[in-house]
Amino acid sequence: MKIAGFYQEFWEDKVGTSAGSIKDFLQADPIPDEEDVRRYLDEGYELWSIMGAVGDVLGSEKRLLGGDSIFTDGEWVWRGDLWFYLTRYHVQLPEDFLSRIRGFSYSMPPVEKGRLDSLASEVAELL
Repeated sequence: MKIAGFYQEFWEDKVGTSAGSIKDFLQADPIPDEEDVRRYLDEGYELWSIMGAVGDVLGSEKRLLGGDSIFTDGEWVWRGDLWFYLTRYHVQLPEDFLSRIRGFSYSMPPVEKGRLDSLASEVAELL
């Protein structure tokens, strides 16, 4: 299991060593396929659905419903609010995650239920 958006503001220390602060991954301009990547994030399989809203860690007044929820594509996991940071702040995502997304032509690959159950268990141990 790999974590997309493994920034210190989002994940507890017990999960592992983060990539650093999200502030270090902000870009001035969007990647050319940002909307396609966002759609991929939106289509992820929901492993953990967490009710409630979280605030924007970068200081806007925005509240994001389900921001703490966890999604997957069978290999990578990400928080439900990652799309927001991608589209608002053009946060840089791991290159191998972007390669996977592009390799699937921005379409969510099928993932067997057993794999989803296994990932949900892994995430539960981390949370």
